[in-house]
Amino acid sequence: MITNYIKSLRDSPKGYRLATTVFFFISGFGYSSWASRIPAIKEQLHLSEAEFGAVLFAFPIGLLLTMPFTGRILNLFSSRYCMLLGAILFNIVLALPGFAAFVWQLVLILLIFGGSRNILNLSMNAQALEVQRLYPKSIMTRFHAVWSLAGFAGAGLGYVMVTQHIDPSHHLLGISIAMLAVTVCFYPMTLESEASREKKKFFSKPDKTLMKFAVICFVSMACENTMYDWSGIYFQNVLHASQKITTAAFVFFMIAVTLGRFCGDYVVIRFGIKKILFYSAIFISVGFLICFLFPFIISTIIGFILIGIGVSCTVPLVFSIAGKSKNLSSGSALTSISTIGYLGFLIVPPMVGFISEALSMKWAFLVMAFLGGIMIYMVHQISEEH
Repeated sequence: MITNYIKSLRDSPKGYRLATTVFFFISGFGYSSWASRIPAIKEQLHLSEAEFGAVLFAFPIGLLLTMPFTGRILNLFSSRYCMLLGAILFNIVLALPGFAAFVWQLVLILLIFGGSRNILNLSMNAQALEVQRLYPKSIMTRFHAVWSLAGFAGAGLGYVMVTQHIDPSHHLLGISIAMLAVTVCFYPMTLESEASREKKKFFSKPDKTLMKFAVICFVSMACENTMYDWSGIYFQNVLHASQKITTAAFVFFMIAVTLGRFCGDYVVIRFGIKKILFYSAIFISVGFLICFLFPFIISTIIGFILIGIGVSCTVPLVFSIAGKSKNLSSGSALTSISTIGYLGFLIVPPMVGFISEALSMKWAFLVMAFLGGIMIYMVHQISEEH
């Protein structure tokens, strides 16, 4: 019955949307499955926190190194072929970290893993933009909501695997095989489109209009990754909260992100992208400001929820605008904006650590509130047509 239903959806907007949604799920589920086994793999290689932190840096390096290459292949080939390539590489490499016996092996695996994730994420966003054109109303944020939901599912399964003492190699290999099977099943339903064949430089920087959105993306990704890396430490070091409360606070943040993405399309249809980006920036800035001014458990959780709502829809909406660029193809626009955005993802969280060391984590969060203020200013510079 399910097979017949899936066949009936082929070559239809609903079928294209379902297939693209599945690829977002594959990305989120695979990444969170890997993240759930990071402590076990660190212990397996007998590494200190500092040593393992240096090893983990290979992942974003691989991601950034493949940015220009991804933009080039998205111009040469259909996004569905690039998405297939990215999903296959991503799921094959996902199986390998648990088998790493030496540090250099894990570094090499993470370099390729970062690159494959970049190819998958940019190509599935390009595919999502093409599917979006088949619908009169916004559907972009719900793709990213599924990514977040998949992240919850992958982390939950990872928790079960840890409590049942399943080896990371067996866990990740099983996820790899399952996600490869899902890839093969749903790839035929993806949307075929013409490649742009755009002849551009190896890397095209955003034009004047897109640069504003690139800065907005930079701020949002910087704030989101700061929450992933430092929210728990903030609760422990500043609020001296228990592990249970610390975990609960992060869960509240993640729920806010997920619900924000599920509701984002409805809100965009009613208020427009510019207003949503404006209020998102306010939520980010006010959320971090609350954490700075009122360092108490309840108030900080409220701040985390506001930050979660603020970052939830920003990147998907910026990507949807990038896909409408008149000067660059969708692939080039996504690549140029993502490169600047991921710099925020990489550079700002370590900066939070330096500020925390020199002053305190409260002051680091005040700097993040200032970044939210920059985002508010950049949104003001956007033309009303958005």
